[in-house]
Formats: sequence, C-alpha cells, structure tokens
Amino acid sequence: MSAYFIANIRIYKPDEFDKYLEKVDLVLKKFNGKYLCVDSNPERIEGKWDYSRLVLLEFQDKKSLKEWYNSKEYQEILKLRLSSAECDTIIVG
Repeated sequence: MSAYFIANIRIYKPDEFDKYLEKVDLVLKKFNGKYLCVDSNPERIEGKWDYSRLVLLEFQDKKSLKEWYNSKEYQEILKLRLSSAECDTIIVG
C-alpha cells in the first residue's frame, strides 16, 4: 500500500530553504518518492492554516518512505529545511 509524507511548512529563511530545494529532488528520486502536490496557496475551507507551503509525497510503502527519511543523504539536507522553516509533518497510509 502506498504511503504519503505530508508537510505543512512555514518558511522564514527563503534563501536557505532554496538550498534544501536544490538537493532534495535527487534524494527523493533515489528512494522512488514522487511529488503529488506542492502548493503555496491551498484553499482553506475549514479551520486554520497559516503555513507558506504544503507538500505531499508518495512512496511505494511506509518502509520505503522511512528509508528515504532516515537515509544519510536526506538527513544531511533535512538540516537545511529545519533551519529555514517550521514544519509539521506526518506519514499516512
């Protein structure tokens, strides 16, 4: 069953966040992850949403998703995201 990584991101250092973006695609591809949605202006219909961006990634299964997230390659660039943005992330599926 597919697994999904959902990130609600509030970017406060755009230049540093761009450094993360320059590297993340290669690592995502290596672990067969794919973007389903990247939206900087989603339409809120209920509740509060005060983020800069929503990202939805798909992986073959939870095992693959966790291998990507915990990989040495991703952990190195994750530091760039976490130092440039506040992120609330979940795994579903």
